[in-house]
Order: sequence, then structure tokens, then C-alpha cells
Amino acid sequence: MSKSVIEIKDLTKHFKVPVKTVGFGASLRSLFVRKYKTVKAVEKISFSIEEGEMVGFLGPNGAGKTTTLKMMAGILYPTSGTAQVLGYTPSERKRGFQQKISMVMGQKNQLWWDLPATEAYELNKEIYGIPTPEFKETLSELIALLSVEDILQTPVRKLSLGQRMKCELIASLLHRPKVLFLDEPTIGLDLMTQKKVREFLREINRKTKTTVILTSHYMEDVEAICDRVIMIDKGQKLYDGSIKGLIAKYGNEKYLQIDFDSPVDRQELEEIGRVVEYEGVRATFAVSRKDHTALAAKILTKYKVDNLDIQEVKLEDIILKHFSGQK
Repeated sequence: MSKSVIEIKDLTKHFKVPVKTVGFGASLRSLFVRKYKTVKAVEKISFSIEEGEMVGFLGPNGAGKTTTLKMMAGILYPTSGTAQVLGYTPSERKRGFQQKISMVMGQKNQLWWDLPATEAYELNKEIYGIPTPEFKETLSELIALLSVEDILQTPVRKLSLGQRMKCELIASLLHRPKVLFLDEPTIGLDLMTQKKVREFLREINRKTKTTVILTSHYMEDVEAICDRVIMIDKGQKLYDGSIKGLIAKYGNEKYLQIDFDSPVDRQELEEIGRVVEYEGVRATFAVSRKDHTALAAKILTKYKVDNLDIQEVKLEDIILKHFSGQK
């Protein structure tokens, strides 16, 4: 039976930032009397995550995703509210807690730039006190899963971005953490490397029941890795549940992808529904979920159709539509 490893209750983080002034006189006065404003990065967020869950944090830039992750990892102190991870209060940064978690940030490196990855792995072995047999077993397994045998002796600065990220993931998992925080882990990676990283994370979760919390702007990451999503904006939680549930709640449309026997005028098609994609003989409509079967029948009656495919709206489209305020 699964057990809760993360308990967040009314977690809040406010930052006090100086107000920028305009003009020489105002700038001079601000040297002696500075004004501040409060930025509410996270505002009373509550949720719990069970052992082995893979959860995606969704939201636009500035929504509070990374701030929430950093509070759960003990990097930031909360302004108010409570966080419990594996029975620890993260902000206390106790050694037992730090030995059971790991955080990977796609835009920051933990490996030594001028040294090969193996040097960093040996250092992590000593820092975390990993027994030699366990270290060798884990390292061998991770190297095989990510297929990086031929690059481990190469200085990190000579590796490609994708190779570095694979080595970063190995470094973060050597001590077998119970909870893994991932902040944009596939940013900047090519498509093949992104796919490899996603498959790797699913496999690690399957084998070790590592709990994974992920932020990403790539919806493919979220759909491939996560079973559950938490959607936040302006520091507040908007949705918490399955991806399928998110689509059902916010996706009030379905897509009709049609291959016509011959080209059809786009303006004519716009009378049927909102045309999302158009290529003359192929078009994709966004239509009301409740009316999609009737509209599909109408199209089949009116036009010669080679193929008609009914699809769910993409998760990426739902997020974009929600945060851009489209109707």
C-alpha cells in the first residue's frame, strides 16, 4: 500500500523586493530610503504526494513552480505554512533528509567543468557515504540504462548538452534518493535525447519506486513521465489530478482530423468549426465535445472523405488556452 512521502499545507513564499525608481533625484533618495514591495510567489498551496508517484507541475513562467520545488527541497525557507518530505522539515536541512532527496535543474550543473564525470561520481560516493559495492552496482546500472559508457572519461566541458544531462542524472541518483525533484530536465536537448531521458526516468521509477516531481515547458515530458499533474498560476493551485481529468475539465473540445478526396476551400471549412490546421486536402477542426459526432456525420455526408480521425485535444493546447485567456 502506498504511503504519503510529501505533505504540503498552506505553503506560502513571499519575497520582499526593492521598488525601482525613475530619475536621478529619486535614485539618489533610494540610496538612503529604499521602498519595497511584496511579491507573492506561492500563496497557500496544499497537496500530498504518495510514494512512487510521478507528478508534473504545470504553469506559465512566474507561476511559482520552481519556488515550490525549492521549498520542498529545503533550498528556500517558506514564509508560512508547512512542508513535510519523508517525515522531515526540508528547511531544517538535516543530513538524513539530504541523503534521501536529489534535485536536478536543467540550467545548472553539479558536475566539475574540467573533470570527467567519474571524478564527480567518486566525490558523491564519499559525500553520501555510499558503500563501495552499492556504489559500483548503482553506477553500473545507471550507465547501462543511459548508454554513456564511452563518455565518462571525457571532461564535462567537452560533452554535448544531452551527454551532460545524462551524466547529471547519474550523479543525482547514485545515492538512491527516495524523492527526485526535476526542474526543466530536458530543456535544450534534442528530440532523441529527450525521449531517452523520459524512458530512463520511467524505468528508474518502475525499478526503485522513486517519487518524481517534475516541472517542464515540454508537454511531451509531462505526458510521457507523469501520471498526475498539479497546475498552478500566480502562486495558487488551479488543478490537481490526472492528465485525463485535466483534459475532461478544461478540454471542452475535440479534434476532427479529416483527409479529403480533393482540396476543399478553407473558408468553407470555417463554417463547420474552428480550423486548427489546413493543408488543402487535410484539415483539423476543433469542435465542441458534445457536438463532435454530429459534425463528423455532417462532414461525411457533405464531402468525399478518405479518412476521419477523432482525437482528444493535446495537453499543450489546453495549457496554452487556459493561461492565454482564450475562450
